[in-house]
Amino acid sequence: MTKHMTVTRQDWLAARLALLQAEKEHTRRSDALAQQRQAMPWLRVDKTYSFDTAAGSASLADLFQGRSQLIVYHFMFGPDYTVGCPSCSAITDGLNGIAVHLQNHDVALSLVSRAPLAKLLAYRQRMGWTLPWASSHGSDFNFDFNVSFTEAQQRDGSIDYNYTRGGHAMDSALRPPVEVPEAVVQTAAGCGTDVATFARDRPGMSSFVLEDGVVYHTYSAYARGVDAIWGMYPWLDRAPKGRNESGIWWRRHDEYGQPATKPATMSCCG
Repeated sequence: MTKHMTVTRQDWLAARLALLQAEKEHTRRSDALAQQRQAMPWLRVDKTYSFDTAAGSASLADLFQGRSQLIVYHFMFGPDYTVGCPSCSAITDGLNGIAVHLQNHDVALSLVSRAPLAKLLAYRQRMGWTLPWASSHGSDFNFDFNVSFTEAQQRDGSIDYNYTRGGHAMDSALRPPVEVPEAVVQTAAGCGTDVATFARDRPGMSSFVLEDGVVYHTYSAYARGVDAIWGMYPWLDRAPKGRNESGIWWRRHDEYGQPATKPATMSCCG
């Protein structure tokens, strides 16, 4: 017998109509936030960045691939990782399917990571993805857009991530006596690296526009600011038990069915 409240059809419909009003308010607020994002001022990108891609060396403007808009997902795959971050991989599973639709609506979508291109392309093949992936290895791009950090920044606590200094779990975890969250330990090991090396790369997304040959930076979001692009979460939020999480339960899609690891207490990217 279920312990959850059960009602008559009439009472269920009344509850659903009340929820519908709240959902409509949320939708209107979301629309207003989208308009506020689009009204953000643009920041001209004057610095020259070079990327390695499957088609050869590319500039930031080249990543637009003839379109006027570009969205970059900053995929956590540092030079010393052996495989990509599982959280970023779960996000990319969803991005891969929508890339063609964005491309046909004047928006280019590209992953960018610091690992050498050969590593990225090998992992992309393993995952079965087709969307573009550019390596910023040797470039300042990830550092300038606040998704990669140096050992010196880790040591002196000068990491600014998600517009806050030292506010993320991966920052505090590296400053004794704070204990490293188990989720970070697990995920670092799963990427074939140690915690400090793993934590020098972070997730995020950035948007750009190309106008009259000039690239402008329009928007960036980090940590839970990219929560909305996790394709599985809008569905879980509508499932009877919701997200129902006690730690990291997701894996790379080709790892389900393998022995489970010890339950974690939080997401590495949350």
